[in-house]
Amino acid sequence: MTTALPSATREVRLATGPKGLPGPEHFAVVTQPLTVPGPGQVLVRNQYFLVFPGLRTLIGGQVEGVPLPPIHAGDALFGPAVGEVVAAGPDSPFRPGDAVTHLSGWREHALLAANRCTLIGDELPDPVAHLSSGAAAYGALTRLAEIRPGDTVFVTGAAGAVGTLAGPVARLLGAGRVIGSTRSPAKADRLLNEVGYDAVVVPGSPSATLAGQLREAAPEGIDVLVDTVGGEHLTVALTAARRGARFALVGALSGQLSPDRCGGSAPVDIDSFRIITQGIALRGYSGADHPEVAKEWVTRFGSWLRSGEISFPHVRIPGIERAPRALQELFEGRHFGTVVVELPPQ
Repeated sequence: MTTALPSATREVRLATGPKGLPGPEHFAVVTQPLTVPGPGQVLVRNQYFLVFPGLRTLIGGQVEGVPLPPIHAGDALFGPAVGEVVAAGPDSPFRPGDAVTHLSGWREHALLAANRCTLIGDELPDPVAHLSSGAAAYGALTRLAEIRPGDTVFVTGAAGAVGTLAGPVARLLGAGRVIGSTRSPAKADRLLNEVGYDAVVVPGSPSATLAGQLREAAPEGIDVLVDTVGGEHLTVALTAARRGARFALVGALSGQLSPDRCGGSAPVDIDSFRIITQGIALRGYSGADHPEVAKEWVTRFGSWLRSGEISFPHVRIPGIERAPRALQELFEGRHFGTVVVELPPQ
């Protein structure tokens, strides 16, 4: 057991349930006492935690089919985090100094059962990369889309946490052309110049419709869709699908982040006749259905990062006080890539 442990820590709680999208005013950073870990427990000092849109669904209470509990007023937020074990109780397999991942982010320290932590090694050159959403992109491309050499791949929401990795991963897996979408012209430039997309369509452009832009970017159609948005993007992608196209649905941000919904539905108009006549496969991706993907992804991601074949676009927001604002900024689409809160050493 280590000595001089902190007696208190801070965490982010939902102060009041929002009507519509939550903002910083709905959260509070609260100080609470810390106790030493008991048998089979560990105390982890969090270094980074993920800011992710799924919190909208949990706060909205729309958790049917979701393997996570709802977040009610007064509850602490949670989510993926990377940290260092600072104390371990009896019978714990961990020791102080061990680097771990767990789901008790949104707090400076986490006291939790050791079996809720996963030891991480040096597979990735930077521990923060363990918070990437690349496993979802990789799993969708390898398990559902089963990408083939020369495929034309369309990634919606390409400037987000999944999209900034889905495009490069598709290329490394053999795609011949990779097209993305984003609502920001500035982000479109970054996707082209920094991430390696061949073309980017911008919904809402005054010069051309989304359908028209996609026809121009993929005149022969698309073979694979990695969809994080839904809505108009999915509708239009179906019009561009080639025969036998494989659609992997990873997210539904069009409905999830709508102020008129609660985060648990994303209705969309689709042409079922076209799905039938073109033989299009349309499936939703869940990591829980493919538990082997996470380890496989870390191994390949680490190799690609070290070789320089891929990067990890992300932004680090310093300090737990800025976490509620960071969530609002994520909802507003202000950031590029993965968004994490970085906590200073204590």
